[in-house]
Amino acid sequence: MKSDRLSLLKLNLRNHNIYQRKTALDELTNLSPAIALPILQELRESPDFALRRLAMMGLGNQITEDSFQLLIQTLATEQDANVLAEAANSLFAFGDRAIEPLQQLFVNSDNWLVRQTIISILLDSKNPGMLFQVVKLALVDQDQTTKETAILALGQLLKTDLKSEALEILKTLSAAQYWRTRWRTAIALAASSDPQARKILSKLQSDENYRVVAAALEQPK
Repeated sequence: MKSDRLSLLKLNLRNHNIYQRKTALDELTNLSPAIALPILQELRESPDFALRRLAMMGLGNQITEDSFQLLIQTLATEQDANVLAEAANSLFAFGDRAIEPLQQLFVNSDNWLVRQTIISILLDSKNPGMLFQVVKLALVDQDQTTKETAILALGQLLKTDLKSEALEILKTLSAAQYWRTRWRTAIALAASSDPQARKILSKLQSDENYRVVAAALEQPK
């Protein structure tokens, strides 16, 4: 790439117009790692969190050992939740080797955005054991939305070898004091035709909250 075109690309990556940034990032994806990574490293060190977040997106498009290591370094040094969540998304592009760092990030961070992002990522992985470990941590999170994301993830675990363990937890959650917890539990169970799941749902069909009842009456698809 000619130097003037490269200079324009760098400027566009810092453009206040989101479309210009996205177009520049797409162009950067098609360049070799030798050219792209130094640019992304520079963005990664910017005081502007939006530029650091853009760098994380770009690193996910460069599947090399160097980009992986930059993402791992970011997990250890970055403070902004938006950047960390984007780094987590990009790490997932590296396959199984990303699972352990993502779990560690979940343990280290108490931010709802980071934690919910990791749960969503692990839902798309083929590692139900790691997902289950993260879910158990999320269920005691002080943030209700993170807890609800974990409950819905238990519904996905009903389709795995961890079905019995997930059902035991959902049974306990079905008696929770807060209606939103019971509501999410009903949603998680409704997708299952397992007899034990249907038994728990039958009790929720008599719940005092109409939203819980409606969710419990849903038929498995």
